Amino acid sequence: MRRRTLVGLLTLPTVTALAHNTPLDRALAALVDDPQQPLASLSVLVRRHSRVVFEGQFGRRRIAPDLPVTRDTLFRIASVTKLVVAVAAMRLVQGGRFDLDADVGDLLGYPLHQPLTPRLLLCHRSGLSDGGDDFTDPRVNLRRLLGQPGPTWNGRLPGRWFEYANINFAVLAAAMERATGTRFDQLMQDEVLGPLGMQGGFDPARLPPGQLGQVATLYRKAPSEGGPWWPSGPWHAQADDFYAAPPQRLLADGAAYEPGSRGGLYGPQGRLRTRVCDLGVLMGMLMDGGRVGGERFLSEASVRTLMTESWRADGRNGDEAGGIFQAWGVGLQHFIDRSRPGWGDRLVPGGGVRAWGHLGFAYGLVSALLMAPRRGCGIVYVVGGTGADPATHPGRRSSFPVWEERLQALLWAEALRA
Repeated sequence: MRRRTLVGLLTLPTVTALAHNTPLDRALAALVDDPQQPLASLSVLVRRHSRVVFEGQFGRRRIAPDLPVTRDTLFRIASVTKLVVAVAAMRLVQGGRFDLDADVGDLLGYPLHQPLTPRLLLCHRSGLSDGGDDFTDPRVNLRRLLGQPGPTWNGRLPGRWFEYANINFAVLAAAMERATGTRFDQLMQDEVLGPLGMQGGFDPARLPPGQLGQVATLYRKAPSEGGPWWPSGPWHAQADDFYAAPPQRLLADGAAYEPGSRGGLYGPQGRLRTRVCDLGVLMGMLMDGGRVGGERFLSEASVRTLMTESWRADGRNGDEAGGIFQAWGVGLQHFIDRSRPGWGDRLVPGGGVRAWGHLGFAYGLVSALLMAPRRGCGIVYVVGGTGADPATHPGRRSSFPVWEERLQALLWAEALRA
């Protein structure tokens, strides 16, 4: 039986009629076209008081041929993917098919070097590290990585230390597959993407042609993250260059697949392609207490769980990654407004905004879904390519690079406007 698509059956809050070429449009266009710190592409959304009050797209999703960013452009959203996966996990929990406090070894069917739970995976307090073998490599045996000591483990007891690690979500995906008997990409379609009417998915080769043609190529003005950077030079494609070569299916049709065996295959840590407007639907659901258009999608208890703080940095209990991580919930980051030059998680000049959400950084892309439920507002943005080295352009009030601070300031000013 096909699952019902909520957004296809319900009347959702509509986008406020927008007068294009507003001061905000012009400011965002200028940010994209800054000759010293250019951006390849930008798509943004602002939500205030249960309505989307601003959407804008700027730049190019493809440099050659020259194709603009549109509302239908899909981006590989990097680690904002993890927030979507956390929502799927809560859907399974409230359906009685998953337990956040179960032993992951029991869920996977084999013992782990250290016992841990799905909750600890979502909180990045699992004791796991990305320092080991590449868990996304299909030749790597996840059972071997997890079943013995080695660089995959950070040497800390689970629950005692915060270390942001992508491998957590490969293990979580494997456990979710085992719990449901469903391959991860299909599980995400069944639990989140389909019901919310979100375009995209985890395997670009399976996207309909119209959606595949809208996928943004990711760029840097450098051959790689290591440089050399040249803001006035050419853009270098980093990922999703499907005009150069079409995507290959991650798993052939009819190929045997054992759920739980290859948790990293579909990239639960960061490989979802979707639109910014679809992330706006997801954000609206969370801000409305789990409802979409008046119909229940997540329980209030599930939303509270996602936004319950499980860790806060005190200088001795975790890796703050240069100050960007100060607090964490269950799958969502908590931005608690700590600040000094070049360090911290402050979101607006002068401070005063605390938020929940997730950030993403990969292959020149920068993404964020940030919401301040008590203020009734939130923002989403995706940058499809950066033209200057983030490491040499630190922010004035946070660990974000200076152009991301400027982008956040513009969007939050609109979100917080009375």
